Amino acid sequence: MNKILYISSEAFPLVKTGGLADVAGSLPVAVKQHAQDIRLCLPAYPEVISKLKHYDVRTETRYYNQSVRILQSTLPGSDVTLWLVDCPSLFMRPGGPYSDAHGHEWHDNALRFAVFCRAAADIARDQLQLDWAADIVHCNDWQSGLVPAFLEQYTDRPASVFTIHNLAYQGLFDQQTFYDLNLPPELWHFNALEFYGQLSFIKGGLVFADKLTTVSPSYAREICLPEFGYGLDGLLRYREDDLLGILNGIDHQHWDPQTDHHLPHHYNSRSLDNKTLNKLALQKKLGLEEDAETPMLGMVSRLVEQKGLEIILQCLPLLQHKPLQLVILGTGKLHYEIQLAEFAQQHPHKVSVTIGYNEALAHQIEAASDLYLMPSSFEPCGLNQLYSLRYGTLPIVNAVGGLADTVVHASEQNRKRKTANGFVLQNYSSAALLDTIDQACALFPQKKLWQQLQINGMKCDHSWDNRAQHYITLYDSLLCEKRV
Repeated sequence: MNKILYISSEAFPLVKTGGLADVAGSLPVAVKQHAQDIRLCLPAYPEVISKLKHYDVRTETRYYNQSVRILQSTLPGSDVTLWLVDCPSLFMRPGGPYSDAHGHEWHDNALRFAVFCRAAADIARDQLQLDWAADIVHCNDWQSGLVPAFLEQYTDRPASVFTIHNLAYQGLFDQQTFYDLNLPPELWHFNALEFYGQLSFIKGGLVFADKLTTVSPSYAREICLPEFGYGLDGLLRYREDDLLGILNGIDHQHWDPQTDHHLPHHYNSRSLDNKTLNKLALQKKLGLEEDAETPMLGMVSRLVEQKGLEIILQCLPLLQHKPLQLVILGTGKLHYEIQLAEFAQQHPHKVSVTIGYNEALAHQIEAASDLYLMPSSFEPCGLNQLYSLRYGTLPIVNAVGGLADTVVHASEQNRKRKTANGFVLQNYSSAALLDTIDQACALFPQKKLWQQLQINGMKCDHSWDNRAQHYITLYDSLLCEKRV
């Protein structure tokens, strides 16, 4: 049995800003079910504390003259031990994990996550009297990037894995912050934490972790290229032998059209007619024309350029003339929100745009839509295309990252092979997006063919139970290498 400390800055259902939370809330649970002793370490944000029924104070300490307690509880809905780094002066404040209520990053994020990393590193080495030491630490994104750097100085350190969920976020701070954090002077080097005159938290993981993973095989290859590497592609090419892409999974219980309590009508691959009933119900709810034969395009997303908003907006004037409906739920950049909302007001029977996030509506859009719009310019893994496949909703995607690994274009050849499960753009442009939507809408009336595409997607196993074994194999190999 391996002892693994899984370190993350967020985890569903306690706190979530993006896909990292879904992974951190699901992977440890799945790994533990394979007889592994895995424990989760998070910052003690107010949102986290408020959602716990009970916790114990295990120990108290100080970092950077800040009082810190280690709280112990259990991840809700599981038996995974949860350790919280409780530092009220740094984490107990209104707003989000990384920014205030106005969206401005906390001015002391470097200190906040340096304290978090020091505590996690000490927990891993059983320096805080918790009577448990890790064989492996598994860190995620820049917020935990200093953990492998801190552990590097010890000969008896645990092995380490660092997962890149999105290389665009690197945790960059000025040089003075490096000195303020009293980091070892030798770490101010381009082969360590220095990055073009700045302190880079993510380089702590990229340089010092024993193994690197990303959230899809294609993204692992892409980040070694200048166009996706954000200046770190050289380092990643240097570490290519230690870099592995493992696709994210999804919670098959939370996302299951047979049991989803958010849906008015349940269905599976043998009762796809009931999916149409969800469409009619959503059309009525949103004030759209109630017509089962009109293709519905759904989108639940952050409204940012990465998600293809530029080319989607360029398409809107032409899409209004096509026999289809568009349903969007999301929040993001204000100018995208305004443009989409204005378009919906002009075409209320064809377009619905809801600004914000609503969990029930997100599930209803996945179930009701015929097609799911996800033409991202880059996508490390993507989860919504996996939800869509499970719900028999065919994704329209750009061939990048996890989208390229999970969506098979409905070409004639792939349809004959019964591998097709969606539609893939030939290139990232509004013209290609329009052409792909036209291709999809041309096939939609062919009900037998369309249902086969749906079934192809629904039969794929994207569960975390499936993915957990890949990580356990990685953990086992790491410890074998360490013993040699």
